[in-house]
Amino acid sequence: MAGNNATNQAMKVCLGTDCENEAGALECPTCLKNGIQGSYFCSQDCFKKNWGEHKALHKTAQTKLQNGQYNPFPKFMFTGDVRPVYPLSERRLVPKSIRHPDWAETGIPRGEERLSRTKVDILDAKGQEAMRKVCRLAREVLDICAAEIKPGVTTDYIDEVCHKACVERDSYPSPLNYSGFPKSLCTSPNEIVCHGIPDQRILLDGDIINLDISLYHGGYHADLNETYYVGDRAKANPDVVKLVETTRECLDLAIKMVKPGTPIRDFGVAIEQYAKSRGLRVHSNWGGHGINTEFHPPPWIPHYAKNKAVGVCKPGMAFTIEPILTLGKPREIYWPDKWTNATVDGKWTAQFEHTLLVTETGVENLTAGNANSPGGPIPIPNL
Repeated sequence: MAGNNATNQAMKVCLGTDCENEAGALECPTCLKNGIQGSYFCSQDCFKKNWGEHKALHKTAQTKLQNGQYNPFPKFMFTGDVRPVYPLSERRLVPKSIRHPDWAETGIPRGEERLSRTKVDILDAKGQEAMRKVCRLAREVLDICAAEIKPGVTTDYIDEVCHKACVERDSYPSPLNYSGFPKSLCTSPNEIVCHGIPDQRILLDGDIINLDISLYHGGYHADLNETYYVGDRAKANPDVVKLVETTRECLDLAIKMVKPGTPIRDFGVAIEQYAKSRGLRVHSNWGGHGINTEFHPPPWIPHYAKNKAVGVCKPGMAFTIEPILTLGKPREIYWPDKWTNATVDGKWTAQFEHTLLVTETGVENLTAGNANSPGGPIPIPNL
């Protein structure tokens, strides 16, 4: 799962097209009347300028019932085409014989709350070997889930597959009940930036979807994610292919930089420079993080330039790098479920993540795919 820069989380976003300003207290009066949340603008002039486009979105607030399924947030103004499809399935159980993280029952990651934000753990040989094992298991689970991606499959079904694969590997799915998250992985299609909740939505030919897998095994966590094409239509869209493949390449570029002595701030500089060269933007609210016996310990790994991250890579450090790129504005809005994070303009995003171990001479990609892993790069048209 992506780490969050909490200092930016509370910022309201202006819904004006191509507006980079922070929103004020001005809300669309029609949205207020209908109970639609989140329709903030930075000024009256910006609101008037965007009224023609904005008013068309009021129609998206209607509830559609079908076979007992429903949109739980009928008055929320969604920014793109993806909608939640409830009811959610019951919370899946993990046998008590499997070691649980400290939030499994309470939802509160107490261990993380007690951490110093400046102390970075250095793993000894035993810890490094434990990380290799849990990361190998996590890659297996991601590949199993990715093999099930096709038009007509629900994200809840993928969650079921993930949960079963974790349990079969004597592992706890780390997202389950982490700060109350209700499922065993995050499924984020199209304009969903991250932390999408698996539900009854059916994957469509032409979608892209990010699967974010995290495991807890032997007292250690692993974390990785990849973005996949659903069917063949998305592969025929040059903008979508550019988005997905450039994001993949940004992560690969950053991984090549990992070695003892590399400043942590340098990853973001390289990622943003490369993304901009392809006409894409980086979401700065989300970043990589340390990972070991805790899910999100220090260090914080920014993916954007001009960041103020401190510290350098040292042998024995384990952390993730997980850039998120977008075709539009790199700003987000939360759905009312308080987890699903969507782009403010409905434009699509892609993300890739690996768990990495700094070695004496460079880096070991602990969650690397293999020749049989689903997905993989395809050529970007017109480059």
